[in-house]
Amino acid sequence: MKKTKKKKTKKAIRKETDIQEIVNHYFYSKGLNLEQIKKDAKKKKIIYSRFTRPAKQLLTLAGSVEKAKEAIDKVAQWASSRNLDYAIETVFKKWLELDRLKPKEIVKKPYYKNNPMIWSESKRKWYVIDEYGDWLEFAEKETEIEWKIIK
Repeated sequence: MKKTKKKKTKKAIRKETDIQEIVNHYFYSKGLNLEQIKKDAKKKKIIYSRFTRPAKQLLTLAGSVEKAKEAIDKVAQWASSRNLDYAIETVFKKWLELDRLKPKEIVKKPYYKNNPMIWSESKRKWYVIDEYGDWLEFAEKETEIEWKIIK
């Protein structure tokens, strides 16, 4: 009878460790390290127990710690590329779409002297759009075009 109790206790401890691992991974994905997590938990900035239930649900849904971590990573990439915050619950909400979640593409757009530009396929020319919305034919060298990342 004692052996059964020991096995259950070890199993319960292991599940708790899995849940802690998922919660900690969630915080790692937000840029925190273990020391910061512990420090913030002591200061009550992080109520650690608030994250254990969703972590347990995520573990059940994912089937393994590794799959749960992969899901968190995928949601983290997707959210950060869109400057969004996310919670463990976001992973549940996006679970059915995980395969389709892609980080937002980084788009570079052409500018000339801080005015946006557009390429005309039909005329095979660059145009600069001035502050009045007029399209002015671009007469400079293409090396003068400034490519800006637009988020």
